[in-house]
Amino acid sequence: MMALASPAQLRASFIRWSLFLVPGIVLLGALSGTVGGGANTPWFASLVKPSLYPPPATFGIVWTILYVMMAFALVMVVTARGAPGRRLAIIAFCLQLALNLAWTPLFFAAHQITAALILLLAIDFAVLVTLVLFWRVRPLAGALLVPYLAWVLFAAVLNWQFLEANPDADGREVSGAVTSVSFE
Repeated sequence: MMALASPAQLRASFIRWSLFLVPGIVLLGALSGTVGGGANTPWFASLVKPSLYPPPATFGIVWTILYVMMAFALVMVVTARGAPGRRLAIIAFCLQLALNLAWTPLFFAAHQITAALILLLAIDFAVLVTLVLFWRVRPLAGALLVPYLAWVLFAAVLNWQFLEANPDADGREVSGAVTSVSFE
């Protein structure tokens, strides 16, 4: 005989997974940003910023919200035991997250604008696939990924504009060193 979980057991499972995955995914995003150096590097400061570039504080706010939404979408899928396509959806999520986490170090630490753009196009595709697979398991989980897809599409356009505005910046090193001269 097959026993179904009670609503209380399902809620408890959702809460346990949320307590693990939400902070975990937010932390992974923060670590990626820390490893990459972010917008505080001399190299990034030397780049010409496109007109589409939002205020720097926007990125931390938006990414935190998106990582929380992504994590809750994942929790919905993980806790959908027995749902057709669940395993494939989880694999797709892990793949797109790995690609996502690789972008910041590639762009900010390795200074590879072109490779970062190519990676972003792969991320766009991977997020779209994940969104569709999540939607099939739990429509609300797929819907939670829509803002994420919109943001990574925007990021691809922004990355392309950085490449257009800074064609010689790929791989360029900027030390940020300052020479001080004093006149006595």
